[in-house]
Amino acid sequence: MGDALAIVLGLICCLGLAIVGGIILMYNGLITLRGRAENAWSQIDVQLRRRYDLIPNLVETVKGYAKHESQTLEAVIAARNTAMNASTVGEQAVAENALTQTLRSLFALSEAYPDLKANQNFLALQEELSGTESMIARSRQFYNDCTMDYNNKIQMFPHSILANMFHFTEREFFKIDEPEARGPVHVSFS
Repeated sequence: MGDALAIVLGLICCLGLAIVGGIILMYNGLITLRGRAENAWSQIDVQLRRRYDLIPNLVETVKGYAKHESQTLEAVIAARNTAMNASTVGEQAVAENALTQTLRSLFALSEAYPDLKANQNFLALQEELSGTESMIARSRQFYNDCTMDYNNKIQMFPHSILANMFHFTEREFFKIDEPEARGPVHVSFS
């Protein structure tokens, strides 16, 4: 009888350790996925900052050629400032859509100013911004993939129980809402 009790207690102890081990693995998995999504967002932030840093140089270059287009230049700067101050993923998406639209207006000015269109500094800034837009698109895709993995995991049983206990919350996707804003900004005038 004593041996049977020891075996049962041993099995209960092993089962308890397995449960605790499973909980630890699930928790650490959720932490890893959340960290991966946060890192992916920081990569988007790096690319957005790069974009924001290019815009003042672009505006200054255009300003020299298109002095009478102050409204467009001011709109670009205002959209940049709004995007820089966005605090949530959703606000960032809306602000980036607005910034993309104002940048399109800015690049459209080059058609009216042939000297601007031929300016080497303007062309180099266009090229750099185009490359940055591509990096933003790739970073956005990676972030959204990481966010989907994380959100799916916290909704799946048994992870959902642990996620609720430890207040893991869903992350927002970085979406572009305007159909005409989908894809990178095309800045080539060839």
